[in-house]
Amino acid sequence: MKLFDLKGKKAIVTGGGKGIGRGIAEGLYEAGAELVLIGSSVSVHETAKAMDPGGDRVHSIQGDLTDREQVSQTFSKAVDLLGTIDILVNNAGIQRVYPAEEFPMDEWDKVLQINLTTAFQLCQLAGKIMLEKGYGKIINIASMNYFVTAQKIPAYVASKAGVGQITKALSNEWGGRGINVNAIAPGYFDTALTSFIHDDPEREKLIESRTPMNRWGKPEDLKGAAVFLASSASDYVNGVVLPVDGGYLSR
Repeated sequence: MKLFDLKGKKAIVTGGGKGIGRGIAEGLYEAGAELVLIGSSVSVHETAKAMDPGGDRVHSIQGDLTDREQVSQTFSKAVDLLGTIDILVNNAGIQRVYPAEEFPMDEWDKVLQINLTTAFQLCQLAGKIMLEKGYGKIINIASMNYFVTAQKIPAYVASKAGVGQITKALSNEWGGRGINVNAIAPGYFDTALTSFIHDDPEREKLIESRTPMNRWGKPEDLKGAAVFLASSASDYVNGVVLPVDGGYLSR
């Protein structure tokens, strides 16, 4: 048995059109998995075509993950394309930046809906199939903000703390029934979600200097962690929130 081989496995990656989601999807594809990328913009189709020009192992669906009914419908379409699901990567997420005393409640609702509620709904939908099969790998994308907090992003911090705790809760319920539920907690990665930090050169430099590896993360830096948690190599790993942060949390 090849521990990191994903040939024949069927995976769904939300937010797979760009950034961290694209990096993870590329890692799963390179390890042999067949994927459906779900994204909110047309970039998800462009990414799928670039990754797999023949369209044999990478499919794409543009869907609205803010609406619970559409989440269910989009998930069903993805499973129909794959025939089943072995791996779920809950990566789709949004960010809103306001001082806490001014944070709009409608924006709070949007962040919690996408980052936390949709993630749980997809875990539930995938879990039903995986429990019937007695096998599955769920990888939720939490954040370094599961461990530490930051300014002006209270909704994001709350949502990612929730993702980490849901991961642990599901691992407790499903771990003995064939499903591994784990999370990756990225540190500071150079993506659209962190663009507001790049607008503050002093803070950007401070983050880089605090990171022992002296750089921000790149989406491809998550390939190894994702393939590990999606493969047989992690069969006795459950309920873990794994930091991939260049050592930031060690300081």
